Amino acid sequence: MRVLSGIQPSGKLHIGNYFGAMRQHLQLQAEHNCFFFIADYHALTSNPAPDEVAGHTLGVAMDYIALGLDTEKTVFWRQSDVPEVTELTWLLSCVTPMGLLQRCTSYKDKVAQGISPNHGLFAYPVLQAADILIFDSELVPVGADQKQHIEVTRDIAARFNNNYGEVFTMPKDHIIESVAVVPGVDGRKMSKSYGNTIGIFEPETSVKKKIMKIVTDSVPVEEPKDPDKCNVFALLKLVASPDELGEWDSKYRSGGMGYGQAKKRLAELVLDYFRPYRQKRDELEGNIDYVREVLAGGAERARAVAGKTLERARQAVGLRR
Repeated sequence: MRVLSGIQPSGKLHIGNYFGAMRQHLQLQAEHNCFFFIADYHALTSNPAPDEVAGHTLGVAMDYIALGLDTEKTVFWRQSDVPEVTELTWLLSCVTPMGLLQRCTSYKDKVAQGISPNHGLFAYPVLQAADILIFDSELVPVGADQKQHIEVTRDIAARFNNNYGEVFTMPKDHIIESVAVVPGVDGRKMSKSYGNTIGIFEPETSVKKKIMKIVTDSVPVEEPKDPDKCNVFALLKLVASPDELGEWDSKYRSGGMGYGQAKKRLAELVLDYFRPYRQKRDELEGNIDYVREVLAGGAERARAVAGKTLERARQAVGLRR
């Protein structure tokens, strides 16, 4: 099946991004026809500095390739290199009711967080629908909290199809089997907006320092501890083997263990897990031209598909008769 997913280049990727979604996306390559893109148009809704957009876009591209994206099998491109998607966005906008956009919780949440509202932020679900529909996407992997995005896309597609005929494939959501929320160093969900992240490819010394600062409770060393309520243990679940995790569970519950021990082991495991990817990432840093070639080749392949879908939509609304 054709799978589509996009990621915004809004900053350096962290281990919450990886274990929360990226790893699952990359695993889909083995069995599906995957289309992955860097959503640089979507990133513009927060009015970032131009150099940030360009730098983060290349950074995300290198991260994905280093972490195992198959550049031969998977179509991988920069959203702004496929202009067909913005034309389709306009065609979809003309059948999208205002009430549908007003009910989108993501817009409300971002405004509540203090993000200045603009038309791009309000209307981004239409651009998102165009991203999905223009590639005849069948499955869109999302977290359970993002299911509304697919429902809105299906609603827009249904309205267009009802008006103009069966132009678009109806996508289905593919709910990612999520790990528990990946905690940041302060115990809240790991997020760039909280400044509590552990970067996938940040310097190893920095990774160690951050892990040693992870917030824990004040239970004395000699007393038993509850692993299910510990941020360090939650991260150990992501990188430790089942046997080792069982040993740590016993140490927690038996007492006589300080959180510092667990943190030191966590740092070792995190660095060991990402070290092979880090080597590949360093190689890509020295070959930016290759990264640009991958994105350009992906855009060419993506446009070949997008152009056919756009032409169907143009014909349907009467622009090419």
